[in-house]
Amino acid sequence: MPATIYHVAKKAGVGIATVSRVLNNSANVRSSTRERVEAAMRALDYHPNPIAQRMAFGKTLTIGVITPFFTRPAFVERLRGIEASVAESEYDLIVYNVETSEKRDAYFRSVPTGQRVDGLIIISLPPTNADVERFLKSKVSTVLVDTSHSALNRIIIDDAAGGRMATQHLIQLGHRKIAYLSDPLNDPLVSPFRFTSSLYRYQGYRQALEEAGIPFRSEYHQAAEHSRYQARLLAHKLLSLPDPPTAIFAASDTQAMGALEAAHEDSLKVPEDISIIGFDDIEIATYLHLTTIRQPLYETGLRAVELLLFCLEHPGSRPQEIVLPLELVVRETTAPPK
Repeated sequence: MPATIYHVAKKAGVGIATVSRVLNNSANVRSSTRERVEAAMRALDYHPNPIAQRMAFGKTLTIGVITPFFTRPAFVERLRGIEASVAESEYDLIVYNVETSEKRDAYFRSVPTGQRVDGLIIISLPPTNADVERFLKSKVSTVLVDTSHSALNRIIIDDAAGGRMATQHLIQLGHRKIAYLSDPLNDPLVSPFRFTSSLYRYQGYRQALEEAGIPFRSEYHQAAEHSRYQARLLAHKLLSLPDPPTAIFAASDTQAMGALEAAHEDSLKVPEDISIIGFDDIEIATYLHLTTIRQPLYETGLRAVELLLFCLEHPGSRPQEIVLPLELVVRETTAPPK
C-alpha cells in the first residue's frame, strides 16, 4: 500500500498540517522540521497526489472542452489549436466528446463545476438560457467557440458574411443557377444539436442572390445530415434536375467533397461543367484544389484558450465577443459557366 501523508506525519513526529506546509513550500516551517519531514518522505518513498494538492488550493488546474464529433476535420483543427495553447500553460486538458444530444445535456449539467474544471470551452454547441444560467452560477469561466450567447465569452466568425462571400464569388463568375447544399436548417427533429452555421450561411446565400436580382429556387437547396456520403446523394439529386444548377455552394468542405464525387460519377468536369465551392479550408481542400471560404480554425482554438486564461485571471470581467476574419480562397473548382 502506498504511503500517505498520515504515514509521513507519524514517521516525522509532526502533524499533518506541518507535512502539508512542507509540500507547499511554506516559509513558516523550521529548517530542522523541514529536513525531518523530507527525510520521512524519502524513507517511505512518498509521492504526493497532484490532484489532492490542487484541490487543497481550491483549483483543479484543468480546462475542459466539450465538443461534438471530434473526429470531424474542422473540430480536430480547433482542438489542435486549443491543445497547443494549453500545453504552454500550467493547465491540463480534458476533452468531452459529444455524440448525442443526451450526452451534451449531461455534460452541460455535470462538467461546469469547480470540482472538475477551472475553465470550460464549448465548441459549436449552442447553450440554452437555462444552460447559461447554470454556467454562471457555477463560477466556472466559460468560452464559446463557433456559437454565441451574449452572457458568455465567445470566439466566432460571421457565417452569414461567409455564405454571402461564397455566393458572390459564383455570381461574379457569371453563375445564376446556384445551389446550396447543407445540414438541415434549425430543425431539432433532424438536427438535435442546434448547430447554427448552415442556417447563417444559408442566410448569406439568400442575401447575395437577392442583391444580384437572382430569384431563389427552392429545389436548389438540398439538406441532410452532415457527411460526405449524404452530400454526394444530395448533389446527385441537384445534378439530375431538369434544369440543374451550374454551381454548388456546399456549407462545408466535407460536403463539397461529396459534391465533387457526385460530379465525377455523373461524368461532369469540374469546373467546366459544374463549379463547386466549400467552406472551412480544411487540410484536404488544398490537395483537392477546392475553392473555399477559409476560416482560421487553428487560430480559433488558440484564441479561445487565450481568452479563457484572461477570464481565469480576471474573474467577473465583462463577456467579450471576438469575431475572426474570413477569406475567399480561389483554387481550381470554380470558373465561369459554359
